[in-house]
Amino acid sequence: MAANGIGEKEAPHKLFDTLLVLDFGSQYSHLIIRRLRDLNIYSELLPCTQRIADLAFRPKGVILSGGPYSVYDSNAPHVDPAVFDLDVPILGVCYGLQEIAWQHDQQNVLAGEKKEYGHAQLTFEQKGGSTSSANALFQDVPNGVDVWMSHGDKLSHLPESFSTIARTSNAPFAGIAHKSKPYYGIQFHPEVTHTSHGAKMLENYAVRICKARQHWTMDEFVGTEISRIRGLVGEKGQVIGAVSGGVDSTVAAKLMHEAIGDRFHAVLVNNGLLRHNEVETVHQTLTSHLGINLTVIDATERFLADLKGVSDPEKKRKIIGRNFIEVFQETAKKIAKEAAGSPNAGDIDWLLQGTLYPDIIESIAFRGPSQTIKTHHNVGGLPAAMHLKLIEPLRELFKDEVRVLGTKLGIPEELVWRHPFPGPGIAIRILGEVTPSQIEIARHADRIFIEEIIAAGLYREISQAYAALINVKVVGVMGDKRVHEQAIALRAVETTDFMTAEWYYFERAFLKKVSSRIVNEVSGVCRVFQDITSKPPGTIEME
Repeated sequence: MAANGIGEKEAPHKLFDTLLVLDFGSQYSHLIIRRLRDLNIYSELLPCTQRIADLAFRPKGVILSGGPYSVYDSNAPHVDPAVFDLDVPILGVCYGLQEIAWQHDQQNVLAGEKKEYGHAQLTFEQKGGSTSSANALFQDVPNGVDVWMSHGDKLSHLPESFSTIARTSNAPFAGIAHKSKPYYGIQFHPEVTHTSHGAKMLENYAVRICKARQHWTMDEFVGTEISRIRGLVGEKGQVIGAVSGGVDSTVAAKLMHEAIGDRFHAVLVNNGLLRHNEVETVHQTLTSHLGINLTVIDATERFLADLKGVSDPEKKRKIIGRNFIEVFQETAKKIAKEAAGSPNAGDIDWLLQGTLYPDIIESIAFRGPSQTIKTHHNVGGLPAAMHLKLIEPLRELFKDEVRVLGTKLGIPEELVWRHPFPGPGIAIRILGEVTPSQIEIARHADRIFIEEIIAAGLYREISQAYAALINVKVVGVMGDKRVHEQAIALRAVETTDFMTAEWYYFERAFLKKVSSRIVNEVSGVCRVFQDITSKPPGTIEME
């Protein structure tokens, strides 16, 4: 999939061998992408309803993901049958296995008498037999391997021209392979860590069967992306870039500066919703450390005026997104006017944003039956009348890939590993209306929390941490006086891709110190909680 404004002829799926994952709404779909990227194989996720005739590239192979549906239901999603005309290997995982069987004969799938969730032992049926694809799929995988099952339906019959290659005690067709075509189906999930040797199975499929080259690296990406940016922007084109101090916008800004030099203009919009001392930190980082031109716009009053009285999180995001774009359009005109007569003279037509692949997956419902979780201000919250074209060079990357890229670009380690900060800022860490007093409370509590995390040597262990104001008042006793004040929630998670995350376990002494400092130092707070919700079911941010 090409990013907005990015030339399709140079999109990553045109430059790298690509495996296509068609998403049927499984909570694990993104993990298939992650496992393949870990193998240095480029992969993309598209909705299961993708019309094959509209596909802009020819994948090396296709994987049909799991999903929460039953293939025999009237409203169940189905793959375009033309996928079987691509003449490339196809692997069906869980629901994907059942979809392959259903496409061959709709009587092949039925509701299981016993559901199967959790570990199961996989036994190979024809390893070393006439079905060569079985040998390839399970090469170097021990017989009797533990796999992770999550299904209620199962195959009732083996599809015509298929052979059984693996079974479990409850699934007689836990693995199937076509006798002459490179089509395979497995009832279990190789992408989850609960499946032993799952990564090896995916490697076997991608490398041995699909013959995909393992050339997706940030060393390769940085060169192709710089060339792509130069070709897109042209010799005189100019780009204005949003920066926030987070790793995404910093890496995107450095990449753009490498590509077009002083024709890139970094802009920090102080919307009044930034972290403590963020403006000063970003200015020092981009100008002194990275040599990037930076313009700071103080639009605090404008943003807060539009947020007055607004409590709904989606409305907050879209208000911030709209103002964000309007400020950028105004700033672009001003910079272009000031550059008149100089080597940088010319219109600014492009807006750089640090959108990442998880932003796309979480924000856009068309990537399969999965429901939209939230609108990112740099994805789904933009006004239709935006006059700047988007350029999003990190759009196909996961967070860990961005960090590797940042290191390749020479960005200091402390900047590369800085915790993410959301585009809408503190506004989505304040539940309810955003006011100057609420911002100050949330910002002060957050500063204390991060200071203590750094002092304890935990910053690199934690992927993201912040303090949120949760819009409830509770009773407390402070200074021998009964008070009715607000509560802070501490959120800290561990993750590699930010699609799933586990809450971070703090020692009691650490939490005691943080709680004591916040209650004593932050006016208006008398209670501190820790959010111990994983993702899913929770999200990393509060709103």
